[in-house]
Amino acid sequence: MLDYDDEALHYDASRGGEPRARAAADAVERLLPQGPGVVLDIACGTGIVTERLRRPGRTVVGVDRSPGMLGLAGRRMPGGVVRGDATGLPFAAASVDAVVIVWLLHLLPDPEPVLAEAARVLRPGGVLISTVDKNGGYFAEDSDIARVTADLRQQYAPQVPDDSARVLRWAAERGLEPAGRTVFPGTGQGRSPRRWCEAIGADSSPGAPMRRRTSWPTYGDGSPPCRTRTWPARTLNTVSSP
Repeated sequence: MLDYDDEALHYDASRGGEPRARAAADAVERLLPQGPGVVLDIACGTGIVTERLRRPGRTVVGVDRSPGMLGLAGRRMPGGVVRGDATGLPFAAASVDAVVIVWLLHLLPDPEPVLAEAARVLRPGGVLISTVDKNGGYFAEDSDIARVTADLRQQYAPQVPDDSARVLRWAAERGLEPAGRTVFPGTGQGRSPRRWCEAIGADSSPGAPMRRRTSWPTYGDGSPPCRTRTWPARTLNTVSSP
């Protein structure tokens, strides 16, 4: 896990910056309830997405456990950030109209405690919006890389924390219902063919288990299967509280 205090100053620039944040915020906005309400952004980081969710009559609050990240978020949203852990939110039950979780679940060994806290603070009729299938976005379009990794990714899918089927299954077990879905383009995190070759060789490609793989299919000339540049798409799912 990254030390987010150390990463804070360079975090946005290394992850697509303003264009990526704009795409994510626009996608979240498509799923948010319109009109007055309280929106809680869990793991808000530097607030680069959070600040874009503010609207007249809407209260937006960002929560993060990293002081370094919150320091930057506080500059963007004075008085609009709170330090707290996603597994123990400093908010009362049934106190917010929407919970947003962007680029968090894929980092967690077990996302369920975070999802349970999000559901706890939602008011009846509220919505929970989360990015899902983050690593799968690299393979959203057909490519040689998508094809050559398909079997391995399918085997690993049940272990992926932000697998959409897993998240929706958890939601259904708790009475939450699917309420919407959208996608947005990834920016600043695509891999060139050379970087894909290096990732495959080290078995650190998205969606792959973190273990060394001794061999991969090659083309007839012996070159590794890395000839198509791919850029990730991101998916957002929404579930609503009864």
